[in-house]
Amino acid sequence: MKKTTIFAVLTGIMVSAQIGAHAAYPVYNPQQMARQGYVINTYPQQQVVGYQQPQMVGRATNITTQQLVAASATNGRPIAATNPNRITGTLPRVGSAATNAGRQYYQSSDYDRLADSGLYVGLSAGYSTMISGQISADYAGQENSFFAPGAFRASDVQSDSVIPLSVSVGAAINSDIRVDFSYLRYTGMSYASNVQTSTGDGFVDATVSGGAITSNATMLNVYYNIDSFTGNVMGGQLRPYVGAGVGLSLNTIADYVVFDNSFYDETNGLGPGSIQAGGLTAISDVYAYHNGGTMEQLAFQLEGGVTTAMNDGLKLDFFVRYARLGKVKTSGSIIVSQTEWLSDGAGDEYEAPYDSVFHYTNWFESGTLSSLDVGVRLRLEF
Repeated sequence: MKKTTIFAVLTGIMVSAQIGAHAAYPVYNPQQMARQGYVINTYPQQQVVGYQQPQMVGRATNITTQQLVAASATNGRPIAATNPNRITGTLPRVGSAATNAGRQYYQSSDYDRLADSGLYVGLSAGYSTMISGQISADYAGQENSFFAPGAFRASDVQSDSVIPLSVSVGAAINSDIRVDFSYLRYTGMSYASNVQTSTGDGFVDATVSGGAITSNATMLNVYYNIDSFTGNVMGGQLRPYVGAGVGLSLNTIADYVVFDNSFYDETNGLGPGSIQAGGLTAISDVYAYHNGGTMEQLAFQLEGGVTTAMNDGLKLDFFVRYARLGKVKTSGSIIVSQTEWLSDGAGDEYEAPYDSVFHYTNWFESGTLSSLDVGVRLRLEF
């Protein structure tokens, strides 16, 4: 009994599958079309060179496309009235019109050797062609501020050969965009070697020693390949790009000394003889020890360049970069040491036997920093 039941179930499934398949897949039914008056002529394959599709003809003329569609619809599955054109092979470049007129947008396959892919690490070295920044005495408006020599007229930051170094870790999002996180370090900058300090009613030159400036910036950068706008460069050997980044910079200025070697008369031009013995007649050799400081600042950079490929997943970026590093500022602590001259009571003066030292707080000097660099970056892709 059980075997009979199982056999009956399997038989029902097989019959249902055949009926479903017949309803789902045939485009037309030859027997039904024959009953409707159409004659279907088929040619045995062995009698024809190559392969020919079956031809369907009516009583007087070949069957039309509309008739084939109508016949197919009666069988539950309409077909397209026309066959779509099939395009094979490499797709053409896309232009502003079908004739490829106007701007050409090149496919990424044209730049397979330059296409960015996956993670990468980079190391770059550059040369700062221009350092921009001025240091000035923020305390210039304070009472008796001329007691502490400093840059009472803004003075340009001094620089030797500034070689900014950078390390980056990033990844390509697609063939056009990549993102990385970079650490950038600038050294070789310093406070100016000469400044103009205040005398209270004018300015005099003063010399400076020390004051090295460094900047350490961490930034998140985005780069975009612009070859779709510029087109093929040097036969596809170079791929132009632009980039921008924003982050934080840690700017530090080391301690420095401003030395004013002027001789200042304290007798209003009357001379030492007008001052009683032991009284102050003059001041000379004024040293101002400015304590350095560190500031955390918002920074950004703009970059443009071209990329070329080497072997083993290595790429080179040749770039021009503008970096705005923010402000550098001292701690505000200034210690002033000066030589004092005293009257001997006989119309002459002598150097005081003690050190004259003064301490000022919250008297800052500051300035902003920026740099224009050219350089090269080596990237290793994984």
